[in-house]
Amino acid sequence: MRHTTRIDIPKARRDKIIAILRGHLADGIDLMMQSKTAHWNVRGPQFIALHELFDKVAEGVEENNDEIAERIAQLGESVDGTVRGVAAATALKAYPLTIADGMSHMAAVADALAGFAARVRPGIDETGTLGDAVTADVLTGVARSTDKLLWFVEAHSQGD
Repeated sequence: MRHTTRIDIPKARRDKIIAILRGHLADGIDLMMQSKTAHWNVRGPQFIALHELFDKVAEGVEENNDEIAERIAQLGESVDGTVRGVAAATALKAYPLTIADGMSHMAAVADALAGFAARVRPGIDETGTLGDAVTADVLTGVARSTDKLLWFVEAHSQGD
Protein backbone atom coordinates (compact mmCIF):
# COMPACT_ATOMS: atom_id res chain seq x y z
CA MET A 1 0.00 0.00 0.00
CA ARG A 2 1.38 3.36 -0.99
CA HIS A 3 1.24 6.32 1.39
CA THR A 4 1.80 9.94 0.47
CA THR A 5 5.09 11.58 1.30
CA ARG A 6 6.76 14.88 0.53
CA ILE A 7 10.20 13.26 0.35
CA ASP A 8 11.66 14.69 -2.85
CA ILE A 9 12.84 11.46 -4.46
CA PRO A 10 10.93 10.70 -7.67
CA LYS A 11 8.53 7.75 -7.42
CA ALA A 12 10.40 5.57 -9.92
CA ARG A 13 13.61 5.89 -7.91
CA ARG A 14 11.77 5.44 -4.61
CA ASP A 15 10.29 2.19 -5.94
CA LYS A 16 13.80 0.87 -6.67
CA ILE A 17 15.04 1.94 -3.24
CA ILE A 18 12.06 0.35 -1.52
CA ALA A 19 12.67 -2.91 -3.39
CA ILE A 20 16.27 -2.94 -2.14
CA LEU A 21 15.15 -2.22 1.42
CA ARG A 22 12.44 -4.88 1.33
CA GLY A 23 15.00 -7.52 0.38
CA HIS A 24 17.29 -6.46 3.22
CA LEU A 25 14.39 -6.42 5.67
CA ALA A 26 13.36 -9.97 4.74
CA ASP A 27 16.96 -11.14 5.11
CA GLY A 28 17.29 -9.24 8.40
CA ILE A 29 14.18 -10.79 9.91
CA ASP A 30 15.38 -14.22 8.81
CA LEU A 31 18.79 -13.45 10.37
CA MET A 32 17.15 -12.40 13.63
CA MET A 33 15.20 -15.65 13.80
CA GLN A 34 18.28 -17.70 12.92
CA SER A 35 20.07 -16.05 15.85
CA LYS A 36 17.14 -16.88 18.13
CA THR A 37 17.20 -20.46 16.82
CA ALA A 38 20.85 -20.72 17.90
CA HIS A 39 19.93 -19.12 21.24
CA TRP A 40 17.21 -21.71 21.87
CA ASN A 41 19.10 -24.77 20.66
CA VAL A 42 22.73 -24.37 21.71
CA ARG A 43 24.10 -27.00 24.10
CA GLY A 44 27.45 -27.74 25.66
CA PRO A 45 30.01 -26.43 28.14
CA GLN A 46 29.70 -22.81 26.96
CA PHE A 47 25.90 -22.86 27.00
CA ILE A 48 25.27 -19.75 29.14
CA ALA A 49 27.81 -17.57 27.34
CA LEU A 50 26.57 -18.60 23.89
CA HIS A 51 22.90 -18.49 24.87
CA GLU A 52 23.41 -14.86 25.96
CA LEU A 53 25.62 -14.01 22.96
CA PHE A 54 23.06 -15.26 20.44
CA ASP A 55 20.33 -13.31 22.22
CA LYS A 56 22.45 -10.13 21.97
CA VAL A 57 22.98 -10.83 18.27
CA ALA A 58 19.23 -11.18 17.75
CA GLU A 59 18.61 -7.92 19.62
CA GLY A 60 21.19 -6.07 17.51
CA VAL A 61 19.73 -7.43 14.29
CA GLU A 62 16.22 -6.48 15.45
CA GLU A 63 17.37 -2.87 15.91
CA ASN A 64 18.77 -2.88 12.38
CA ASN A 65 15.52 -4.32 11.05
CA ASP A 66 13.59 -1.52 12.71
CA GLU A 67 15.79 1.07 10.96
CA ILE A 68 15.20 -0.59 7.58
CA ALA A 69 11.45 -0.97 8.13
CA GLU A 70 11.06 2.62 9.25
CA ARG A 71 12.93 3.85 6.16
CA ILE A 72 10.50 1.90 3.95
CA ALA A 73 7.60 3.59 5.75
CA GLN A 74 9.26 7.01 5.45
CA LEU A 75 9.52 6.50 1.69
CA GLY A 76 5.75 6.02 1.57
CA GLU A 77 5.33 2.26 1.44
CA SER A 78 3.80 -0.21 3.86
CA VAL A 79 6.11 -2.74 5.48
CA ASP A 80 5.71 -6.53 5.29
CA GLY A 81 7.36 -8.19 8.25
CA THR A 82 5.08 -11.23 8.27
CA VAL A 83 6.48 -14.73 8.49
CA ARG A 84 4.98 -15.58 5.09
CA GLY A 85 6.39 -12.46 3.48
CA VAL A 86 9.84 -13.03 4.93
CA ALA A 87 9.88 -16.72 3.99
CA ALA A 88 9.02 -15.86 0.40
CA ALA A 89 11.57 -13.05 0.11
CA THR A 90 14.68 -14.00 2.11
CA ALA A 91 17.84 -14.83 0.23
CA LEU A 92 19.73 -16.19 3.24
CA LYS A 93 20.59 -19.86 3.45
CA ALA A 94 18.34 -21.90 5.72
CA TYR A 95 19.62 -22.40 9.27
CA PRO A 96 20.83 -25.94 9.95
CA LEU A 97 18.46 -27.52 12.45
CA THR A 98 20.56 -30.64 12.98
CA ILE A 99 23.27 -28.98 15.10
CA ALA A 100 23.48 -28.55 18.87
CA ASP A 101 27.07 -27.90 19.93
CA GLY A 102 28.35 -24.39 20.50
CA MET A 103 31.02 -24.36 17.80
CA SER A 104 28.56 -25.47 15.13
CA HIS A 105 26.06 -22.79 16.17
CA MET A 106 28.79 -20.13 16.23
CA ALA A 107 29.83 -21.10 12.71
CA ALA A 108 26.22 -21.08 11.47
CA VAL A 109 25.46 -17.68 13.03
CA ALA A 110 28.76 -16.26 11.75
CA ASP A 111 27.97 -17.51 8.25
CA ALA A 112 24.49 -15.95 8.39
CA LEU A 113 25.84 -12.61 9.64
CA ALA A 114 28.56 -12.54 6.98
CA GLY A 115 26.08 -13.47 4.25
CA PHE A 116 23.68 -10.74 5.34
CA ALA A 117 26.42 -8.09 5.46
CA ALA A 118 27.67 -9.12 2.02
CA ARG A 119 24.17 -8.56 0.64
CA VAL A 120 23.74 -5.18 2.39
CA ARG A 121 27.01 -3.60 1.20
CA PRO A 122 26.04 -3.28 -2.50
CA GLY A 123 22.78 -1.64 -1.40
CA ILE A 124 24.77 1.23 0.08
CA ASP A 125 26.18 2.16 -3.33
CA GLU A 126 22.96 1.35 -5.18
CA THR A 127 20.82 3.64 -3.03
CA GLY A 128 23.48 6.36 -3.16
CA THR A 129 23.50 6.14 -6.95
CA LEU A 130 19.70 6.46 -6.88
CA GLY A 131 20.14 9.79 -5.08
CA ASP A 132 19.15 8.65 -1.60
CA ALA A 133 22.06 9.39 0.73
CA VAL A 134 19.76 8.89 3.73
CA THR A 135 19.01 5.27 2.83
CA ALA A 136 22.68 4.72 1.97
CA ASP A 137 23.48 5.99 5.47
CA VAL A 138 20.87 3.67 7.04
CA LEU A 139 22.41 0.71 5.21
CA THR A 140 25.92 1.84 6.20
CA GLY A 141 24.80 1.75 9.83
CA VAL A 142 23.27 -1.70 9.33
CA ALA A 143 26.51 -2.99 7.76
CA ARG A 144 28.57 -1.44 10.57
CA SER A 145 26.38 -3.02 13.25
CA THR A 146 26.37 -6.40 11.50
CA ASP A 147 30.16 -6.37 11.18
CA LYS A 148 30.40 -5.71 14.92
CA LEU A 149 28.02 -8.56 15.73
CA LEU A 150 30.05 -10.83 13.45
CA TRP A 151 33.20 -9.79 15.29
CA PHE A 152 31.60 -10.73 18.62
CA VAL A 153 30.70 -14.19 17.35
CA GLU A 154 34.01 -14.80 15.59
CA ALA A 155 36.05 -13.56 18.58
CA HIS A 156 34.22 -16.01 20.81
CA SER A 157 35.41 -18.92 18.69
CA GLN A 158 39.03 -17.81 18.27
CA GLY A 159 42.07 -17.94 20.50
CA ASP A 160 43.21 -20.53 22.98
